[in-house]
Amino acid sequence: MAAEGHATAAPTAGEYIIHHLHHAQSGTQKGIVDFSVVNLDSLFFSILLGVLGCFFLWRAAKSATSGVPGRFQAAVEILVEVVADQAKGIVHNANSRKLVAPLALTVFVWIFLMNAMDLLPVDLLPWVWQNITGDHHAYLRVVPTADLSMTMGLSLGVLVTCLIYNVKMKGAGGWAHELVAAPFGDKVYLYPINFAMQLIEFAAKTISHGMRLFGNMYAGELIFLLIALMGGAYASMGPVGYGLLALGHVVAGFVWAAFHLIIITLQAFVFMMLTLVYIGQAHDAH
Repeated sequence: MAAEGHATAAPTAGEYIIHHLHHAQSGTQKGIVDFSVVNLDSLFFSILLGVLGCFFLWRAAKSATSGVPGRFQAAVEILVEVVADQAKGIVHNANSRKLVAPLALTVFVWIFLMNAMDLLPVDLLPWVWQNITGDHHAYLRVVPTADLSMTMGLSLGVLVTCLIYNVKMKGAGGWAHELVAAPFGDKVYLYPINFAMQLIEFAAKTISHGMRLFGNMYAGELIFLLIALMGGAYASMGPVGYGLLALGHVVAGFVWAAFHLIIITLQAFVFMMLTLVYIGQAHDAH
């Protein structure tokens, strides 16, 4: 992490943050948008946590009993019931809910687990990875939802699902007519304006859906990095400064982790709810 030409020197605060915000990538990124480059760390942790979430839900279903449930089974049952109630209140088609409700549950669990990676010590897994590779400059980011490409990929998946349900519920012809007839009315001279507004609506919902999750998790990651810097800074201070910074590091880390636990849960819930709302809107005729 040290600056080039100063391999033995400790990194500056800026170098430390920049290093931690850099992904383990399949190649060198040549621009802000480069679809030829894959963030391997985001891909690895998102797949791993997705499999882990499915395993937990499978274990809960397999071990379910009709008697008094254990704490894990009770927690999963409460979660499933909450998601099912939300789906029932938003998506009024009972047949669609057979797919939409499990989809919403999967979205919530998956995003919660990805968000929860932010609660790990910021240097723990990067340090492990650097020792495995033998490269003390190796990059690794462990929070997939702090990666814009991941959150936008999730929101694009929701968009595709909404488009499928629009065609399924209204028919290709009915949806095509809705694209040009709403929201301002079924008048030929309004067709271009209606179509433009529909495109803007789909784009705005998709972009805001992904950006909201990314912005919150990226900000949380930055704050954890700043708290980690506070912990490292006390080594160069005198006894008084050492004590104050050490205490501040512990207190700030605990308080922010406790608060962030609420944030990661809320962001997973918001993403799930917006997924249900957008799919529910695909069932409504204009």
